[in-house]
Amino acid sequence: MSNVLDGKVALVTGGSRGIGAAVALRLAREGADVALTYERREDRAADLVEQIKAAGRRAMALAADSADADAMSAAVDRVAAEFGRLDILVNNAGVFLVGPVEELGLAEFERTVAVNVRAPFVASKAAARHMTAGGRIINIGSNMAERTVFPGFALYAMSKTALVGLTKGLGREMGARGITVNLVNPGPTDTDANPADGPNAAMISGFTALGRYAAPTDIAAAVAFLAGDDSGYVTGATINVDGGFTI
Repeated sequence: MSNVLDGKVALVTGGSRGIGAAVALRLAREGADVALTYERREDRAADLVEQIKAAGRRAMALAADSADADAMSAAVDRVAAEFGRLDILVNNAGVFLVGPVEELGLAEFERTVAVNVRAPFVASKAAARHMTAGGRIINIGSNMAERTVFPGFALYAMSKTALVGLTKGLGREMGARGITVNLVNPGPTDTDANPADGPNAAMISGFTALGRYAAPTDIAAAVAFLAGDDSGYVTGATINVDGGFTI
């Protein structure tokens, strides 16, 4: 039996660790050839490429700072050129700059918007040039876009909320071409940046209905569904994979 994504090519931005790495591996296991971008952790990116190749798929890693619009556009074009097509774009890369609003300067604002908002727009714009019917654009947002329970998250929540509008607008625009655009909002997820055994983990878990963190693979499962044929009538939607954080 063939895999769901056989013959497809996917690009995952910020794919060398955490949720991005889990997404890249899941898409590969579903049959896709997978490219990923990374900013600093070349070692992790290289290791992930080897894991994808070991699963029998083509893989490549591209160094690209998501804050660099030209680099993001070039990365998308290179993946399409190297693999001959592009079917799935997962806009996963993000920055997490938090603190009291009076202590956040324009530098933090500009980088947050550049990575969390402009990069998904630029990458989606570039991907749209290569995608055909059946294409998938999947944005990775945050539960903080719908429920901001801690002080200091105004800038981050603003940037992730912008993805709701981007997803809906692109979903409307791309629909006539048979391309879907959707948003996944993870809740507390066990990553290096927010470990499930961290000092605030018990309190954070308490805000969820399930009382625990997600594993990165939980988020990857939702992305895999949106990347496949079974989600063909889902577009412009937000899927909260947050253990009930926002209910």
